[in-house]
Amino acid sequence: MFYTLKNSKEIQLSEADNWRLFRWQLSTFWVMLVGYAGYYLCRGNLSAAFPLLAEEFEFSNTQLGLIASISEIAYACGKFINGPLADRIGGRRIFLIGMAGAIFWNIIFSMSASLAMFIAVWCCCRYFLSMGWGGLAKTIGSWYPPDRNGTVMGFISISFQFGGVAATLFAGFLVLQGVGWQGLFVYPALVLSGIWVWSYFSSRSNPASVIPGAMVGGAGSGKEQLADYGGETKPEVKTILKTLFNMSVFRQLLLFSFLTTLLRSAFFIWTPKFLFDIGLGASSAILNSAVFPLLGVLGTVLLGWYTDHYARNGDRARMMWMMLSCLVFCIVAIAFLSASPEPDFNLILVFLGASGFFLLGPYSMSSGALTLDIAGAKGAGSCTGIIDGLGYVGGAIAAFSAGVMADYLGWSQVFLVLSGIACISVLSAYSMSRQFQKLAAQG
Repeated sequence: MFYTLKNSKEIQLSEADNWRLFRWQLSTFWVMLVGYAGYYLCRGNLSAAFPLLAEEFEFSNTQLGLIASISEIAYACGKFINGPLADRIGGRRIFLIGMAGAIFWNIIFSMSASLAMFIAVWCCCRYFLSMGWGGLAKTIGSWYPPDRNGTVMGFISISFQFGGVAATLFAGFLVLQGVGWQGLFVYPALVLSGIWVWSYFSSRSNPASVIPGAMVGGAGSGKEQLADYGGETKPEVKTILKTLFNMSVFRQLLLFSFLTTLLRSAFFIWTPKFLFDIGLGASSAILNSAVFPLLGVLGTVLLGWYTDHYARNGDRARMMWMMLSCLVFCIVAIAFLSASPEPDFNLILVFLGASGFFLLGPYSMSSGALTLDIAGAKGAGSCTGIIDGLGYVGGAIAAFSAGVMADYLGWSQVFLVLSGIACISVLSAYSMSRQFQKLAAQG
């Protein structure tokens, strides 16, 4: 239900106005979900193109890793800038700007022909791509009440899981049709152009942009988030950041994001090339790599729903560290299977899919439900910008170091190192769980 505030009390809107706002709420939800999946069409295509780029230009994994890692740094910088910017200029606006930039730079990438040009252009593309999630979190936080954070953000997080699947399958389909590497960037850009037009006409920033003064029920309750901005309706970015960094649970979340983004980037960027290197053909490697984000969709939705309904004292991190414990076993299994002279591809794919299930659910929580639990809609852009920004510093490390290690030590050693990082992420999530329990005990 939607309300307006009068003398600090919530006054319910008429049935007609509620129905009108509900339609825009639903429409905006779908724009954010489909739109961010569309972002991944113009992002996940790079890793899908790695086997073709390696064949066309004779790039090593180290050289391909340079494209990925330097652009990850550009993405991280963009997160630090564009997350707070979403709080200043509006989530929907920056979401649409980022989408338009991704379209443009994908087209330019298809016209490039040198390693230096690939790096420069993809850095520009990733900067614009960094606008998407902060804009999404800000917009969704303005349209839904806090008690639905886990479920709503769980479903919204399908966007980047399914987007990864769609990008991979689309690229694999194009390769099967005989399309060259350039087409893996041109065709996704054309599809995203259509999504942009639909997104522009089918979304609104918040209820007040439809009916002046309208807000989601519960917005005036004072229990929107853990962060206390001193009662300010629209706190300054510096107020948001100061409040967040003074919170122990936010600092712990930063470490968790660094670790899980590192793991996620290693899988997301390198899975097609890993499968290609151990013996699958280019199109088969691209298509089969979709198992990782595909099962990640299931893990994300189930974790969001479960923590909304059964997490005691708001402690979503408890189930997160349990899932990550299972991830450790899956990664170790991949390490040993890939070391075999004749790898069992079917079994490797099983553990890759299980890794997606156990990793992407907890990963999505850091800049999804936990962002809104901690910062609320008022600080969602800044909070997710800082969390993702630091996270993708870890992603940059994974993108480059995994390529170098694969060239010199082999993929088995890469996965052994990743299993160690997964162990640390378990400890990080467990520490966060204890902090949530402590906050609940304090009242």
